[in-house]
Amino acid sequence: MVNFTILAGGYTSFVASYLFNSDTNALTLLNQSPTGANPSWISLHPTNKSILYAVNEDSPGALQSFLIGKNGLLSNPIDTISSQGNSPAFTTPLSTGQVAIMNYDTGNGMIVPTQPNNPLEFTSNHPLITFNAPVSHPHMALEHGSEVFVPDLGADKIWRLVENGSPGNFRVQGQIDQPKGSGPRHIATRGNMLFTVHELASTLTQQLIPPAPNGTTPLIANFSILPPGLPQGAAMAGAEILIAEASPSFPEPFIYVSNRNTGVQDPRGDAIAIFRIEPQLSLVGFVYTGLDQIRGMQLGGPENEFLIASGVAGNGGVIMLKRTNGGSNLQLLTRNLQVPTRTSFVWLD
Repeated sequence: MVNFTILAGGYTSFVASYLFNSDTNALTLLNQSPTGANPSWISLHPTNKSILYAVNEDSPGALQSFLIGKNGLLSNPIDTISSQGNSPAFTTPLSTGQVAIMNYDTGNGMIVPTQPNNPLEFTSNHPLITFNAPVSHPHMALEHGSEVFVPDLGADKIWRLVENGSPGNFRVQGQIDQPKGSGPRHIATRGNMLFTVHELASTLTQQLIPPAPNGTTPLIANFSILPPGLPQGAAMAGAEILIAEASPSFPEPFIYVSNRNTGVQDPRGDAIAIFRIEPQLSLVGFVYTGLDQIRGMQLGGPENEFLIASGVAGNGGVIMLKRTNGGSNLQLLTRNLQVPTRTSFVWLD
């Protein structure tokens, strides 16, 4: 395939769509679809690729659904519901057809059922889930078996949610404690392993997923993701994590982790840290992007050979990188500056 269509959310009132031509390495802005305020995180329905969910990261926040048309153009919002909290920074659909949304500023969230045979319409049966901690900033939701894991940057925990009798009703059954003050932001699982990016500590950790509800396991690995040679006054924060599994062109799996410099900017821009997973987690190196506070990045292509990324600040635009050297490096292919910042991406092709 030559052409790929990619949607991009951000702190605006639109979702942008891009066309990437992998033969010419051209990244073209196709359109901007109006949405509610701040669709900072967007997610595709797991089986119907014509349905998009988006947060409105506002106070109060909201969850919206859209139909995706030609060239990534979105319909008007099909359904909009309150998130029952402030600043929802993440949404994702579950395999059950329910949609999770987490409110960063108010320490709560919901898992919302959709109507039978109509995943564009939300039901009204979705009690609020409150995380019992002095400070709570839930930043993500990840389905793992029958559980939903929620990393909480404020509580230094990963909450373990389970359905409580019926769709939309979830309870906290336990937690996975994280290093104090580390600020777990985003997570990924691989088999029985849990990988966590800690925003405040700027680290990537690895541990076995402990038994529910409140089991503990020691950290197998704990790596700094800070790139070398940072300028004085730099203030780094961990952000995104992506796992690329082995494929015919990439014989081993890798992890890609982004940094966000919220202080004095590095002329090289923020870096993406690359980790080899097997036989044990090890740091391979860093690739500098020219971006300011990488908030969104996503893999795409038949073998996840491309990585699109953007920052939440500055004017670095959207970049397309290609995985090289078997996945152990990244090569910058192109940059589109028409929209200066983006915060999340969805590959449609």
